[in-house]
Amino acid sequence: MKILVFGSTGQVATELRALAPVIALGRAEADLSRPESCGVAIRDSAPDLVINAAAYTAVDRAEEEEALATVINGEAPGAMARACAELGIPFCHVSTDYVFDGSGTTARAPSDPVAPCNAYGRSKLAGEVAVRAAGGQSAILRTSWVFSAHGNNFVKTMLRLSDTRDALTVVEDQIGGPTPAADIASALLTMGRAMVQGHAGGLYHFSGAPDVSWAEFAREIFARAGRATTVAGIPTTAYPTPAARPKNSRLDCDTLKSEFGIERADWRAGVSRVLKELEQT
Repeated sequence: MKILVFGSTGQVATELRALAPVIALGRAEADLSRPESCGVAIRDSAPDLVINAAAYTAVDRAEEEEALATVINGEAPGAMARACAELGIPFCHVSTDYVFDGSGTTARAPSDPVAPCNAYGRSKLAGEVAVRAAGGQSAILRTSWVFSAHGNNFVKTMLRLSDTRDALTVVEDQIGGPTPAADIASALLTMGRAMVQGHAGGLYHFSGAPDVSWAEFAREIFARAGRATTVAGIPTTAYPTPAARPKNSRLDCDTLKSEFGIERADWRAGVSRVLKELEQT
């Protein structure tokens, strides 16, 4: 099966390349700030499956660059989906928990109302709308708190800070499911292969288990890394950022399990795998 992946160096794209023989397109081959190039790349490659693992992910900078974020996260996936629809190719697209407003304490289902609280979330929601409007065979996978041994993420930031600090303050009133990029990549491949076999696709959630706060996540990272750095929990108000963050990032992943047999990933095991991989680099 010929799989075309948009993205080559991002966390999920890197894991996709490690798991399967894919054609991974970087910015040189397909510049998402020029959405028309995405459709051209799909037509030129004639793949059996397309996965979009590329995105504008600078959440705070998006507050000043919302137009650019919307082109990359909104218009480009729409162009991909339209090309796939025209050619009859299944399309998988990665989205985010940031399409929700972050209120409440219960896990959000795919069918729950969306209301992004920042520019990044609005740009990703625009992508979802564009993909669905294309009318083809598509699957949108919302996920949260992605981490790996690659790129920039919370695990690597905590390890870097603990190199020089023996105590940290970390937000404790934002709750969600940390998700290993390797598990997201595996889920996308499972979904994509099922779609090639005729599954219609749809809108799904996937996040790691159990749900925790950022402070709890940090403590587990240090425990598994054997570091003595202590973590004091603080409220969101004590750590202001340009972009608002949702306090409730819990995702209901039941539909993904019932339709594809994909269980929520144990992010703690994922942390151990990432730490081992970092030791070997």
